[in-house]
Amino acid sequence: MSKSSHDLVIEAKGLIQEVSLEGARQLIQDGAVVLDVREPDEFSAGHVPGAVNIPRGLLEFKLASVPQLNAPNRPILVYCKTSGRAALATAVMQVMGVTCAVSLAGGFDAWAGAGLPVDQPAAIDFE
Repeated sequence: MSKSSHDLVIEAKGLIQEVSLEGARQLIQDGAVVLDVREPDEFSAGHVPGAVNIPRGLLEFKLASVPQLNAPNRPILVYCKTSGRAALATAVMQVMGVTCAVSLAGGFDAWAGAGLPVDQPAAIDFE
């Protein structure tokens, strides 16, 4: 029997740890790497301050090339828009040997909706 994307996300969420906004803020304060697995245009529209952007579709290929994502015992906070892609990414990272990755419950929508800081690059002024 085939699985839907929703089934895969639910399965992944059963294998990983999700943290609340407060837990995420504490992880960041304690030095966690923040990994945004949304697409570049989503990231450019606004992201958690200091986040590294690796789209979910490229994660398995780029993970090893980002030194801060390979530091043993350094927590990694993974997020996407609402938490589905982050759950899948976190589960894959665990399979790849990353043991300190957790997913942000509610994703960027919850973060921004709570009024937490968001970095947004300034528009390019050609004048």
